[in-house]
Amino acid sequence: MTLVDIAKLPTAENSAIHLNAKDNIAVARVPLSAGTELKIDGHLVTARTAIPAGHKVCIRSIGQGEQIVRYGQLIGFAKSAIQSGDHVHTHNVAFEELNFDYEYPLVEKPLPALPSSIPTFMGFQREDGRVGTRNYVAVVAASNCAAHTAEMIAAHFAGLTLPPNVDGVAAFPHGEGCGHTIGPDTEQLQRTLRGVMNHPNVGAAVILGLGCEVNQIDHYLGANSPRTSRMIGMTLQGEGGTRNAMANAIKAIEGLMEQMSSEKRVVVPATKIQLGLNCGGSDSFSGITANPALGYTSDLLAEIGASSVLAETTEIFGAEHLLVKRARNRAVADRLLSFVKGYKTYLNRFEGSNFNDNPSPGNKEGGLTNILEKSLGAVAKGGTSQLNEVLDYAERVTGPGFCFMNTPGYDPVSLTGLAAGGVNLIAFTTGRGSAIGFPTIPVIKIATNSSMYKRMISNMDINAGRIADGEATIEGVGKEIFDMLLRVASGERTCAETLGHKEFVPWRIGPVM
Repeated sequence: MTLVDIAKLPTAENSAIHLNAKDNIAVARVPLSAGTELKIDGHLVTARTAIPAGHKVCIRSIGQGEQIVRYGQLIGFAKSAIQSGDHVHTHNVAFEELNFDYEYPLVEKPLPALPSSIPTFMGFQREDGRVGTRNYVAVVAASNCAAHTAEMIAAHFAGLTLPPNVDGVAAFPHGEGCGHTIGPDTEQLQRTLRGVMNHPNVGAAVILGLGCEVNQIDHYLGANSPRTSRMIGMTLQGEGGTRNAMANAIKAIEGLMEQMSSEKRVVVPATKIQLGLNCGGSDSFSGITANPALGYTSDLLAEIGASSVLAETTEIFGAEHLLVKRARNRAVADRLLSFVKGYKTYLNRFEGSNFNDNPSPGNKEGGLTNILEKSLGAVAKGGTSQLNEVLDYAERVTGPGFCFMNTPGYDPVSLTGLAAGGVNLIAFTTGRGSAIGFPTIPVIKIATNSSMYKRMISNMDINAGRIADGEATIEGVGKEIFDMLLRVASGERTCAETLGHKEFVPWRIGPVM
C-alpha cells in the first residue's frame, strides 16, 4: 500500500494538500496567512492563524484527547481542543508510543518473476559477481591514530593525473579502533571496515594502523583478508613513522592503480544495482514528494531483481507495522521487530532518551511534529514491494528486492552502514537541504521542495518539489530518479561527488575505555 493518495496531490492552484480521506489535517503547500480560505474536498476551511508552508492545518474540529491523523495513520493526540483552521503542531499535539496488532505474513511470499527485458548500465565487473559503479583505491585507517596519515596519503593523489579507469584514492579516517571493549563494538567496527574495503566500488585497498591499537590490522590480512587480491596492510610503527608509512603507501598504491587501469566498464544488467535509501534534513514535504517518488524507484528496482535498502531504524518507529505486513515471511518480520526492540533497549541505557528525540529542530521547523509523523513519511522511500531481507548494521546485502538495514537515523553513520553492506549507489532525499556524500559511492540528492532546491541547487540533483507544485507526478519523478541511477552507475557525477563530499562515520555503540 502507499500512504500517499496520488489522486489527492495538488494542482498549482491548491494551497493545501489533503493526503487521505481519513486525515483530519491538511498540509499547507505554501505559507498561509490568517483568514486564507481553503477548499478541501468540497469543504471550506479558513486558516485561523498564519501557517508556514509544510505545516498542518486542522480541517475538522478535533476534541481534546482525540486522534490526529495523517496518511490515514495516527500521528498523535490533541492536547486540547483544536478547531477547524487551527495550526496543528508541537504546541497542541501529544506524542504517545503506540502498541500495534501486527499483521504477520501467514505464508511464504515468492519472489516475483523477472521481466524479459532488463535495462543495462556500464559498470566494473568484480570477481565475486558484484558490480562497481566506481573504481577507487581505499585507504582505511584501522584506528584514529592512523587517520591523519590515511588522509595525507589520499591527499597526495588529489589533482594528479590518474591512470585510466581509476576514479581516485579515497581516505577512510575515523575516530574509532582503540579504547573499545573487546566484543560487539569492535566486531561491528571490523565488519564496517571490511565492508568498505571489500566493496564493488573499490578496486584495491590499504589498511593502515598505528600498530598497538585494539583493532589490529591482522584482522584484515592473510586468512582474514576481506579481499582475495590487491590488499595491503602496514602500520606507522612498523614502517618507521608517518613519513615512511606515507612514502611506502604511495609507492604501493601507484602499483595497485596500474593493475586497476586494465579494468574497463562493461555492459551489465541493472539487476546489479544495490541502492541505499536514506533521508536527512527532512521536512513535511518529504513524505509527499521525494520519498514516495523514491519509493516508486525502489519498486522499479524490485521488479527487475535489483536491490534497494531502507535504513534508519529510528525512522521506522511508529511505521514498523506497515513493513511487517509486507514481510516475505515471519522470520523477516521478526528480525525487523527485534531491531526495533533492540534499539529501544539501546536508548534506555541513556536516561530520558526515546524515539521522539529524533525529529531535529530543522525537522520541526519544516512541519514535522513528532517521530510518528516523520517515520510514516520516511518509510515511503521503500515503495510498496514486499520486504525480502532484514540486515544488521554493515551486514552484506544479498538481495534481491526491497531490504531493510538496522542503522541509526544520524545520516553519516547510516550511510556508512549502507556502504559497508555493499550498496553501489545511494539516493538521499532532503527537505531542509542536507550536504553529505560518501568517499567511494555516488550519492544522488533529491529535494523535497522547490524553494530549497533553488537555494541549494549546487547540492541537489533532482527536484521532487515539482510534485507539490503540481508540475510533476510521483511516477514521473520516480522514473526520473531511476533513469539517473543508470547514468550515474555508468559514470555520470553527482553534485555530492563534484563538491567532494566524503563523509564516513562508523557507529560506535559501546563505552569508551
